[in-house]
Amino acid sequence: MPLKEESIKPNITGIIPARYASSRFPGKPLALINGVPMVLRVWEKALESLKDVYIATDHEEIFEVAKKAGAKVLMTSSQHVSGTERVAEAASRIFAGKNAVNEIIINIQGDEPLISSGAINGLCKAFLNEEVKIATLIHKVIDQESKDNPNRPKVVIDRENKAMYFSRAPIPWTATSPGSKTINPVYLHVGIYAYRFMYLQEIVTLPATPLEQVESLEQLRWMEHGYPIHCVETDYTGFGIDVPEDLVILNSSLQGV
Repeated sequence: MPLKEESIKPNITGIIPARYASSRFPGKPLALINGVPMVLRVWEKALESLKDVYIATDHEEIFEVAKKAGAKVLMTSSQHVSGTERVAEAASRIFAGKNAVNEIIINIQGDEPLISSGAINGLCKAFLNEEVKIATLIHKVIDQESKDNPNRPKVVIDRENKAMYFSRAPIPWTATSPGSKTINPVYLHVGIYAYRFMYLQEIVTLPATPLEQVESLEQLRWMEHGYPIHCVETDYTGFGIDVPEDLVILNSSLQGV
C-alpha cells in the first residue's frame, strides 16, 4: 500500500561517506571548491532536502573540518572497501538501540558537489512504495560519447523501473545494425543510492559475485543475490570529481558563483 509523502520524509537520513585515501585523488573530500571543502559543499546541498545529514569519515582532518562547520560527523573504520560499507556502519551507530525498521538511508556520494535537491527528493519519493527496498538514480542520454565511456555505467530497466542489468559497456546494444552509432536513448547510472535500513545492513554482508567482479560495479552483487534495485529517472546528470582535473573544470565553471 502506498504511503503518504509526509509520513516518509521524517524517516530519511542522509549519510555522506568521505574517505581520505582515494587512489586517484588523495584528500579529495578536502579539495576546495570556490574556497569551500568539497565534503561541505555536498553536505550543504543535501541539507536543502534533508533535515538529518551525517558525514562519515575515516580521517581526523575531515572529521575536524566537518565538526567545525557544524555538521553531524562520525569517525568510521579505515578498513571499509566501499562507501556502502561506511554508510552501513554509520547508520548502525546512528540508530543503535532504536527501532530502525522504518528508517531510510540515502548514500550521498562525497564527490558529487552539484547534487540537486530535486534528485534527492526523487529518491525519497520512491519509498512511498513500500515494496521498494533499494533505489538509485538514472539519467537519459543520447550522445554517443557518454554511451561509450566505461566510466559512465549504463543500466537497462524493466517496465516497473527495476534494474535488469548495469554495465560499463554501451547497453542496450542495437542488434538490428551492429556497430552503428545509434541515437536511441540510453540510461546512465548516477551513483547515489537509498536503502531501507535493514536491507542496507544485509547487502554489506553479501559475498562478492562474478558479475560484480567482471564489471567492477558493486550493485551487481546485490542483484545477483536477489535484491531488486528501483531506478528513478532524474534530470541531474551527475558531476563526480574523480581526478584533480575534474576539480579544475568545476572551479572554472563556478567562477563568480
